Amino acid sequence: MTDLAKRTWLEADELFGPETIALLPIGSTEPHGPHLPLDTDVTIACAQAQRAAESLDARGLRAVVLPPIHYGLTNFTNGFAGTIGLRPGTLWALIEDVLVALEEQKVGRAILVNGHLEPEHVAVLRGVILDFPGGTGPGGKARLHAIFPDNTRRKWASTLGEEFQSGDCHAGRYETSIVLAADRSGVRADVAAKLPPKRIDLIEKMRAGKASFKQCGADEAYCGNPAEATVEEGDDLIGRLAHMVVASAEEAWPEMSR
Repeated sequence: MTDLAKRTWLEADELFGPETIALLPIGSTEPHGPHLPLDTDVTIACAQAQRAAESLDARGLRAVVLPPIHYGLTNFTNGFAGTIGLRPGTLWALIEDVLVALEEQKVGRAILVNGHLEPEHVAVLRGVILDFPGGTGPGGKARLHAIFPDNTRRKWASTLGEEFQSGDCHAGRYETSIVLAADRSGVRADVAAKLPPKRIDLIEKMRAGKASFKQCGADEAYCGNPAEATVEEGDDLIGRLAHMVVASAEEAWPEMSR
C-alpha cells in the first residue's frame, strides 16, 4: 500500500499510470458526540482506504491512497461547535479537480472512499463520478474511470450491522468501534462508557423534513449506543468496508481478477 503524501515526485512518477488505482478518502469536520473527535469521518475513510489498498496490493495491483479530503456537506451538525462545512458546488468542484489532476497524470482508475453519510453529501459523490466514465475522449485521450462504493446502498448497508442499518449510528457503536480500532487515542473512552443509548429514528425524521441532529433530538451530536463499542468490532467493520471497495473495483474492472 502506498501513501501518496509520503512519496517524492519521482516516486509518484513511477506509481502513476493507466493501471494505477487511486483511492481518495473523503470525510468531514463535524461533531461526533462528546466522545469522538471532529475528524471521525476522515479517520473512518482513511482506515477503509488503507485496508482496501493493502488487499489490492496483495492481488498484485498498484493501489495509491491519496491525501484525504477533510471537509464535506455538514448541514445536520449545524448549531454545534466545530462544524466546518462546504457548499455542494464547492465539494463537487474539489473532488472534480482532484480527479481531473489524476487524469492529466494518466491515472486510469479512481475510487471515492467516503466516511461521511449525510444524504446531500452522498448525492454529490454519486453525481461527480458520472463525469468520469473511462474510455477515450477527444483525440483518443484516455479518460479516468471513477467509481463510488456507496455503503448507504442496501447491498452494502446490510453487511455493516444492525445499528448502521437503523440509521441511528452517528457517533454510536458503529463509528465508535471503528475509531477505537483505527485511532484509539482519539476516543474519550471514559466518556463513551457513560453515554446512554439514544434512539432518534433518524431516517424517519429525515423523511419527515427534519434538517439537523438537534431537530431530531440528538442534542449531544450522537445517536446509537457508543458504550457498546469495541476494538474487535471496529477492526471487523474496517475489513467489511475494505471488502466493499475491493469488490466494487473487481466489478468495475473485471480484468483485475485475471
